[in-house]
Amino acid sequence: MLESEGFAATLPADEASARPAVNAASTAATGSRPLQVHFTGSGREYFRIWLLHLLLIVVTLGLYLPFAKARRIRYLYANTWIDGDALAFHGDPKMMFRGFLVLVALFGVYAIGGRFSPLANYVAFLGLCVLWPALWRAGQQFRLANSSWRGLRMAFRGDLAGAYSAFGAAIWPLVLMIGVQQFARSIMEGRIAISAQSASLVSTSMLVVGGLGTLLYIVFLPLVLAKVKHYQHNNYQLASQRAQMQVKTRRFYGLAFKTACWVLVPMLALIGTLLIPDLRQWLTEHKVVGIVAMGGAIGVYLLSFVLIGPFFNARLQNLVWNHTASEQLRFSSHLRFRNLAWLTAKNWTLTLLTLGLYRPFAAIDTWKLRLEAVSIEVTGDMNGWDGSDSAAYADASGEAAGDFFGIDLGL
Repeated sequence: MLESEGFAATLPADEASARPAVNAASTAATGSRPLQVHFTGSGREYFRIWLLHLLLIVVTLGLYLPFAKARRIRYLYANTWIDGDALAFHGDPKMMFRGFLVLVALFGVYAIGGRFSPLANYVAFLGLCVLWPALWRAGQQFRLANSSWRGLRMAFRGDLAGAYSAFGAAIWPLVLMIGVQQFARSIMEGRIAISAQSASLVSTSMLVVGGLGTLLYIVFLPLVLAKVKHYQHNNYQLASQRAQMQVKTRRFYGLAFKTACWVLVPMLALIGTLLIPDLRQWLTEHKVVGIVAMGGAIGVYLLSFVLIGPFFNARLQNLVWNHTASEQLRFSSHLRFRNLAWLTAKNWTLTLLTLGLYRPFAAIDTWKLRLEAVSIEVTGDMNGWDGSDSAAYADASGEAAGDFFGIDLGL
């Protein structure tokens, strides 16, 4: 399979056995029926693909990255079956390569600017912040326009104003914090000459402003997540089916609070325990027991960090997809936290023990678990769906940006 240029789009060898069975009720032209979601890829097969890509990326000094990404997506899509038909990815790696070069150039300007002066560095950073929502939107357009199912192209209909509105609450507090940091750095390095008394006053003001900016950033993160997810899911389209997501913003704040508790509760319990005078005295007298107890407490605290990602990802996936639907399609997700947590712990352990060689197996297992936790229900007849208005957005610069920051389709 690796020798072929189109290996990622090749179907499993035994198509009859790999192709998921279609529900018998699917012959009905009207009414509601489920669309079975199934993934047929294997870690062993993907390992060979991943290893080849890794070697080519190293040999080309990273220039092969967009080509590797395109073929990785094709492989995942070709093994993702919905109601007996696989997804398909039609993205041109050459276009993605041009977008990759644009992104490299932007970050190159930012890196070079920092070598001249804090002001140049800040201006370059501000330029990245201004361009980022547009690049991210272009990435969504490119990915969806080059994805299809049953010959029907998908599309992303979000406008530019919506992208800036979604990310605005995260960008401007960040711009404020970085600006304060660069200004303080200029004073410390003597680029801005002021008196000692003024320097002390400015230093205090910088701490206050920086603290407020950090607080604003933390407070606005759930709001930004809610706005971004609404912007994404309200603009997904397949043929004439335009998705809509109806979730109140407070649900995202609730999720953020529950996720924070995974860190705060063990931390407060550990601090509270150590503040008990009698216990502290007893641990001091029994040093061996004290060291063991302290190590166990720290281990429990670190374990909470291992559980944060699976908890947040499982709850977020269920939250957004359980409230996403179009006129004839309804999505639901039943991803269990314990299943994702166990798989994540297993993947981390085996990846460390194999010095990273288990990573492709981990990626396949995670994709399969999260994908098959999603179910789709269709109402009415799909034969009349028309995908002729699905525009093919070809600006791939945002695709590279989306990959760099880890933002994808939200699944």
